[in-house]
Amino acid sequence: MRPAVSATPALIVAIDGPSGTGKSSTSRAVAARLGLRYLDTGAQYRAATWWMLRNGIDTADPAAVAAAAGKPEIVSGTDPAHPAITVDGADVSGPIRGPEVTGAVSAVSAVPEIRARITELQRSVARSAVPGIVVEGRDIGTTVLPDADLKIFLTASPEARAARRNGELAGTTGAPTLEATREALARRDAADSGRAASPLAKAADAVEIDTSELTLEQVIAHIITLVEQRRDDARRRGAVAG
Repeated sequence: MRPAVSATPALIVAIDGPSGTGKSSTSRAVAARLGLRYLDTGAQYRAATWWMLRNGIDTADPAAVAAAAGKPEIVSGTDPAHPAITVDGADVSGPIRGPEVTGAVSAVSAVPEIRARITELQRSVARSAVPGIVVEGRDIGTTVLPDADLKIFLTASPEARAARRNGELAGTTGAPTLEATREALARRDAADSGRAASPLAKAADAVEIDTSELTLEQVIAHIITLVEQRRDDARRRGAVAG
């Protein structure tokens, strides 16, 4: 007797790209519409950074950050509707988005000991997710989950990225100018792409999507189509193997 073939094979979807490409909104929506789990890996690095700042660790000192890398207990929720994250049992979903964390996260995330710790956590969450998961970040398809079933790399023009980021910050105290946001994104790109440990890069087998002229709905629909194609391929392989 042939083994039963799952109607919806579990998939790991990796979505990478720089800030301002619509990565978070897209990833959460894709996960929600497909009934998958969701992991914001950037939030984990922000959580580690928040812990360092709160505990008086000099985030500009790689040795100090490395020495404390194993201390914070970071737990990530995977519900795309409410992706909570806690550090030592405290909900830090709000605090990790503040300007102090934003200004220090690149330096903290560049420390190899931090990346090793967070990467291990990310892999554990992704591989235990049922019925599958959308994982967003900067090195998911290249380093964290190189065997992901589907890899997406989102890009956008500097102008589009800056406009989106400013839209997210509209109404907040001390919101930057468009030019200041563009310069900040350029600095973050340089730091993420130039770091020695797991730099921001497009995986060789990733599907690149330029979101500059696309609506959020168009990007979501495109990725969902790609996911459905992967599922169909998996079903066919399962049928042949059976």
